[in-house]
Amino acid sequence: MRSAHHATVVAALAAAALSLTGCGAVAESASNSATPSAAAAGAPAPATTATAAATATPAPASPSAEPSGAAAPSPTTSGAAGAGTAAPGSTDLATFTFPGDKVSFKYPSTWKVELFTGSSTPPVSGTATVYDADGNRQATIYSGHIADGVTHPVTRDVFETQPVPGLQKQPAPVAHYSFYADRMENNSVYRMHLTAGAPPSGADLAQDGIIRVGKDVLVAEVQFIEKPFASDAAAKAWLAGAEGQALKALLLSISYR
Repeated sequence: MRSAHHATVVAALAAAALSLTGCGAVAESASNSATPSAAAAGAPAPATTATAAATATPAPASPSAEPSGAAAPSPTTSGAAGAGTAAPGSTDLATFTFPGDKVSFKYPSTWKVELFTGSSTPPVSGTATVYDADGNRQATIYSGHIADGVTHPVTRDVFETQPVPGLQKQPAPVAHYSFYADRMENNSVYRMHLTAGAPPSGADLAQDGIIRVGKDVLVAEVQFIEKPFASDAAAKAWLAGAEGQALKALLLSISYR
């Protein structure tokens, strides 16, 4: 998904980390074979935000990124409603591990990951930004000590949610991968991210996406462009395609040890 904010992972984190002029590129893909697609129109809506108490600076060190033989996402079955590069039709995945060797995830090997870390030594927080082969921002994963959430009332339609295998031993509520639409004042906000438990359909509060892992917190979210889908049907078609399946697999691969 080419990045534009309908929902950010962490607002202060975005100010403190994602807007840095320098960055540490820690895991880079082998090729740039994918091609971008155009965004379809949809309606804007306010998005849930979260903030993190961490001062960010570029990370000089390179955490591990290793190729893996894990199964690849399915080929594209529909035109993506959101813009971005379709996931590569390859079985190759790479593994990214945060400093401290606690949090890791898998991603297509033709994509790349950049890491921003906090100013402390060793760093106590970091944000990994995942880009596709054409440089479009696809997802962000934050791991650190502190995160604050801000929420508001919504009416939700959940398309898909399931527990994340590598986070099942962490404190309840159990971390889930979730894809859904929040409605507010006839506007829809589409979100794919980790949630604390399975988000319910119907009237609820917007999910802040803060997951407890050990003594730290974890926030992981796909970065949709503004107005990514013209309809729920378009969102579901995108999910069934290669890019949607690759990002779903990325979130489900997140683990803590």
